[in-house]
Amino acid sequence: YLALCLWLLRGWRALPVWRIPEAYRPQASVSVIIPARNEAACIRFCINSILAQDYPTELMEIIVIDDHSEDDTADIIQSIQASRLRLIRLEAHIEPGTTQSFKKIAIQTGVAHAHGELILATDADCIAPPQWVRTVTSLYEMRRPVCILGPVGHHGETNFLERFQSLDLAGLMLCAGALTHRGFPLLANGANLAYARSAFEAVDGYQGIDRLASGDDLMLMHKFAERFPGRVEFLKNAEATTLTPAMPDWQAFRRQRIRWATKTRHYQRPAMTAALACIFLLCMCIVAAFVAALWLGIPALLAGAAMLGLKSFADYLLLREACRFFRREDLLRQFFLSELMHTGYMIAAGLWGNFAHHYEWKGRRVR
Repeated sequence: YLALCLWLLRGWRALPVWRIPEAYRPQASVSVIIPARNEAACIRFCINSILAQDYPTELMEIIVIDDHSEDDTADIIQSIQASRLRLIRLEAHIEPGTTQSFKKIAIQTGVAHAHGELILATDADCIAPPQWVRTVTSLYEMRRPVCILGPVGHHGETNFLERFQSLDLAGLMLCAGALTHRGFPLLANGANLAYARSAFEAVDGYQGIDRLASGDDLMLMHKFAERFPGRVEFLKNAEATTLTPAMPDWQAFRRQRIRWATKTRHYQRPAMTAALACIFLLCMCIVAAFVAALWLGIPALLAGAAMLGLKSFADYLLLREACRFFRREDLLRQFFLSELMHTGYMIAAGLWGNFAHHYEWKGRRVR
């Protein structure tokens, strides 16, 4: 585990920070795709942040796909006066109850109506920084990857659970960048994902991976990586981080992580499976050692403490690096408590991934 973390740390440090070239003048047309369901509380903030982008207005359009919202999401979108903004109602393209993959169909519908050469996908509860589109597009135009994985962060934390999620996400972003730079693009986040529209069409979109409700980001990225080896890149630039709120309570957190975990048994990447198994087994051994100490005494207690200390040391190296890069060193103040929670959480995630088959997402019972 320590060797894996050091390998990731070296990969992250070797990944150069991307900066917009001084002479860069945007040429690529961009379509920002936003699937939305019951997002009345935040959709206006999301759209306004994208309308405020430092990018030529004639080269950018915003397409919001309303996924059968039961609140005022569609009305709010329609109230925003912007010629670049289009609303598509998914109910005109698919009936409720006919699929599990509403978000994938929403994105695919958005891409089908898009005019842009480059697709930028984000979520309806995200806020994009002013340089987001320009930074992503500059990397696309200079290096021509077919897929760009962008950084995502949480903001506005008010309690321990939300800060835990922010720390965890910072670590995941570091891992995503390091793995991609080392030639193993395994992690992606749909809140900041870009790809060439021609590449999306070349891999037939979500065909073949549409049996699951989730996986609109990671599974699609895996298709790009298989079809276009070496042409998936991670955008290492803190100023291009899209911000999304963390899950506010334990119930919502549990539902989200079950959704994430259920994808793992469908991964076709041995490296991903091996890494997850390594983490799961280490956490199981730590807990088992402390439980065994009730019968075996000091030797088992020392073994558990040694393993927990090793894991904590390795995790701290990664998280310190990630927090410094994203300017969130404040999250390290609760590192030890987060580390204890992470150990138990990884065990739960492993069990959810193998035994949970259904979960609730956006008011729907899906699998």
